[in-house]
Amino acid sequence: MHEVDLAHETENTILRLDKIGKRFPGVVALKDVSINIGRGRGHVLLGENGAGKSTLINLLGGVFKPDDGQIWFDGKRYEPRSPFEAFSAGIRIVHQELHPLSNLTVAENLLFESLPRRHGLVDYKQMNRRAAELLAEVGLDVAPTTQAGRLSVAQLQLLEIAKALCYESEFLVLDEPTATLTSKEVDRLFEILRRLRNRGVTTLYISHRLEEIFEVGDDVTILRDGQHVTTRPLAGLKIPEIVELMVGRTIANLNVFRKDSPVYGEALGVSGLKVTRSSPELSFSVGKGEIVGIAGLVGSGRTEVVRAVFGADLRAAGEIRVDGKMVEIKSPKDAVNAGLCLATEDRKTQGLMLDMTCAQNSTITDLRKISRNGLILKKVEDSNSRRLVQELRIKTPSIHQAVRTFSGGNQQKVVIAKWLFRGPKVLIFDEPTRGIDVGAKAEIYELVWKLAAAGKGILVVSSDLPELMGICHRIIVLSAGKIAGEVTREEFEESKILSLAYKEYSRVRES
Repeated sequence: MHEVDLAHETENTILRLDKIGKRFPGVVALKDVSINIGRGRGHVLLGENGAGKSTLINLLGGVFKPDDGQIWFDGKRYEPRSPFEAFSAGIRIVHQELHPLSNLTVAENLLFESLPRRHGLVDYKQMNRRAAELLAEVGLDVAPTTQAGRLSVAQLQLLEIAKALCYESEFLVLDEPTATLTSKEVDRLFEILRRLRNRGVTTLYISHRLEEIFEVGDDVTILRDGQHVTTRPLAGLKIPEIVELMVGRTIANLNVFRKDSPVYGEALGVSGLKVTRSSPELSFSVGKGEIVGIAGLVGSGRTEVVRAVFGADLRAAGEIRVDGKMVEIKSPKDAVNAGLCLATEDRKTQGLMLDMTCAQNSTITDLRKISRNGLILKKVEDSNSRRLVQELRIKTPSIHQAVRTFSGGNQQKVVIAKWLFRGPKVLIFDEPTRGIDVGAKAEIYELVWKLAAAGKGILVVSSDLPELMGICHRIIVLSAGKIAGEVTREEFEESKILSLAYKEYSRVRES
């Protein structure tokens, strides 16, 4: 009887959370959270890292069960025991952290849950044809037969969005879907979401890029410290007001560039770098105390360049200098020994050991400092970790907590901590604030500037142009693997940077 009454009282509500609570060891992730989401509406979920957004998504996706409260979906009690049950009920989630079936093709990943068959066997021709249609819809220019493990993070994000379109779900959850996409790809995504809403699909959209939420949302829910702050229409709200509701305080301008920061000497020099035998030569440098950005579209070669410099991928040609001296880098070990450190774009799989503790992760880069006769001295490890936690303001109940339980912003700080412990001369950041909230972004930017002020050379790859323009001395723009130009701080304009980013692609089209 209660179920029928609830459905009648909330006939325009497709999802209702009633006094939801969820606890983990040492952490209250959600407490007494009640939210109504309207049918066919675009609903935005906001909050700092650690506010409870990911926990709420995992409850909807059948990964966790609530400790308190009830969830109702489409007028019925909703108690999924697995992601498959959530999907079967009509809820599809595009997660921020991507886990493709790397050894399978793009087409197999897209249609894995309902592979087309003929005479009992997989119909590869039909599968590849359908996959090509979905890839074209999201603007992902790769062959359906491409192995998924060869795609970049940005391409995998588009693949996940295409996968969501493959199945007609009533309720679509997107967690940071634009984190690595270019403005053109973001516009295409927004158009797709508008079409879905016109078909009556409800969307729950999570993003730290506050300027874009007005494109996709009708209503907004804000969480803070695991508790519900407000749910209201987006119309009439301004970004400063939203930020204050999220963090409970006013955030300073994210433009942290300091004119009085001295730049001297050469921290990193790259001459004649060729990522592959057929790729163009690249030459650039980073001064001591200087922050240099690398901008470009998805597929422009940004990540490939820094991985080649770091020795993560073999380069075909080129010379590298650190602190003005030629160094031989054939592996990441060589790079680290030379004073080069790389914070990768995928911190969960390439930057951290998730099941190890904060203390272990933050000191792993130089075990000589915390060991004697081949044995780790726990007191020395702990004292160094506590110093780094305090210095970087990492939020954790204990340095012995597994970093898997940390928010994205705090995980990124642990990545920075481990390289600080090593004592680098040059730090390379690839998408340093991907999936990080506005408050944590400000703290990451401050850390980057402190490192530059200490004489480190900083190289930053980012798809977020305002981010690069807010912290960099100059920006190198890549287009189709080439350096299309360099923009000094006095010349910073998004239109100028984007025109350079499209430069080589325009030439191809014109020819």
